[in-house]
Amino acid sequence: MRAVTINEPGSPDVLSWAEVPDPVCGPGEVIVDVAATAVNRADLLQRQGFYPPPKGASEILGLECSGIISEIGEGVTGWSVGDEVCALLSGGGYAERVAVPAGQLLPKPAGVELATAAALPEVVCTVWSNVFLLANLRPGETFLVHGGSSGIGTMAIQLAKRAGARVATTAGTQAKLDFCRELGADVLVNYRDEDFVERVKTETGGADVVLDNMGAKYLGRNVDVLTTGGRLVVIGMQGGTKAELDLGKLLGKRAAVHATTLRSRPATGRGGKAEIVAAVLHDVWPDVERGVLRPIVDRRLPMSRAAEAHRVVEASEHIGKVLLLPAD
Repeated sequence: MRAVTINEPGSPDVLSWAEVPDPVCGPGEVIVDVAATAVNRADLLQRQGFYPPPKGASEILGLECSGIISEIGEGVTGWSVGDEVCALLSGGGYAERVAVPAGQLLPKPAGVELATAAALPEVVCTVWSNVFLLANLRPGETFLVHGGSSGIGTMAIQLAKRAGARVATTAGTQAKLDFCRELGADVLVNYRDEDFVERVKTETGGADVVLDNMGAKYLGRNVDVLTTGGRLVVIGMQGGTKAELDLGKLLGKRAAVHATTLRSRPATGRGGKAEIVAAVLHDVWPDVERGVLRPIVDRRLPMSRAAEAHRVVEASEHIGKVLLLPAD
């Protein structure tokens, strides 16, 4: 089969579309013939040599995919060859075929085209596990998501609005903020022109839950914007890994800071990927099928042009997800 390979850590130019060995279907796994995968910022870090895959995971990039099951492994029940699915992966999505633990499969939602479904697993599982299962966002609370026009952001806005929260978001252009408004965001902050802490506090009194992809750069201000009892969930390090935390301020607010990743979670067990996928199937998938929640796709490119896709995401030129398809 063909897959996107990395010649050596570096710029997008190190990505190649090349022949590699086929994946092996182990016990409890299925093989999916990939219709599409999506570019995530974790892929950019892995390409640069900063985010190696978990032990035992594929070295090939790609944290989600959609496609058709072509092989069933020993012990797998409830799935059949020919089923249209999408899947949460620990790696391997930038390829024509990928081995997937059966617990990380989701049925392709009715009404969603197969390739488009590749835009769903990583963002839905990330937002649901962090904003709802961990931070317990409740109706009437204020939710702040940074980078509202990103794949994570566009789904976070939709899920928070569905839950009855007031949504604030940051983005870097008016066009991106306008799109966030269309998705349901109530408070729109251009982070290039104004301070999100002052604006969110003025508009809402503060944020009860913050979903942050910046890390160190925003840590102090994220704590500042929290309400009493607020919860900050850090899921990215685009703004660095080390910062000073004012524990006195955190204690005074009786607030919490969580830092989590999805990729390194175990496949099964408490808090594992299968548990999250099952919760998403039960609590989110019905509204995806009803069209209440929708995947946002910026563009589709062939996997042979993965370098171009990485440049688009690195420059933040997209809204929603950038998809990669095996066929030209």
